[in-house]
Amino acid sequence: MTEKFGLEEYDRAAEFVRERAHRRGLQLVEGRPIGLVLGSGLNSLAEAIEEAEAVPYEEIPYFPASTAPGHEGRLIVGQLSGRTVVAMQGRIHFYEGYTAEEITFPIRVMKRLGVAKLILTNAAGGVNPGFRAGDLMLIVDHLNFVGMAGQNPLIGPNAPAFGTRFPSMTHAYPGSLRRAALASAQELGIALRQGVYAFLAGPNFETPAEVRYLRLVGADAVGMSTVPEALVAVHAGIEVLGISTITNVAVDQLDSDKETSAEEVMETGKVVVPRLTALLKAVLRRLQPDGDTIEMAGAC
Repeated sequence: MTEKFGLEEYDRAAEFVRERAHRRGLQLVEGRPIGLVLGSGLNSLAEAIEEAEAVPYEEIPYFPASTAPGHEGRLIVGQLSGRTVVAMQGRIHFYEGYTAEEITFPIRVMKRLGVAKLILTNAAGGVNPGFRAGDLMLIVDHLNFVGMAGQNPLIGPNAPAFGTRFPSMTHAYPGSLRRAALASAQELGIALRQGVYAFLAGPNFETPAEVRYLRLVGADAVGMSTVPEALVAVHAGIEVLGISTITNVAVDQLDSDKETSAEEVMETGKVVVPRLTALLKAVLRRLQPDGDTIEMAGAC
């Protein structure tokens, strides 16, 4: 497999973003910025970012364009809860026709911008029978079905400037960040479920048989994103926090009169935004300026 991007392309894109941020008076210092990826229906969360410099993806060298509904397609640098954030307002998906390398290009650009921690959000279908539309789920682990089928962003020549050839995924979603999220949710009185996220390529929603299979192998939620970004982030030494918004309950019976739709996903996503915004702000407040996590007494 031939690499499409080398260090030169990542650095050129990062320098373009850095220059735009500098015009706004924003300094991107190594280890300080926190990356943020906003999932389907969560675009309005970006409105909470202050002193924002918003750069359309098409203006950034080599950046892929976001074509999915509900994904604005802008990289926003600004302040949220007193922390500098680099936020993707809209992500890139396999079903848009991109390669794994193209999908994760923005994550490596974030690394070159100094991002040391990354918060991934997504819209997901609830597989766990106890989940309801509108729930928030903290990702504790994932099932990478697309990777098992041979589509992994780390396939091909290793990029040693980012990480090792064989990165461990045992602690892909580290306990320190998960504890910060749980403590923040408890502080705000927000119910935050925990579970395993299953990654499928899409764009079709799951069949009832697939939903039953996913439940059997331990999935609590299913979606079409997040895992490639997590893989590349972990490879690059970026710590990852993942939060799913359960925008629909996955249909597991053939005789059900329910149908999953993109409209349902978008509408539920909008309803969840205020809670998710409050939660993310609280999590960011628990991150010290040097990127370390503040361990609070009583955090679970």
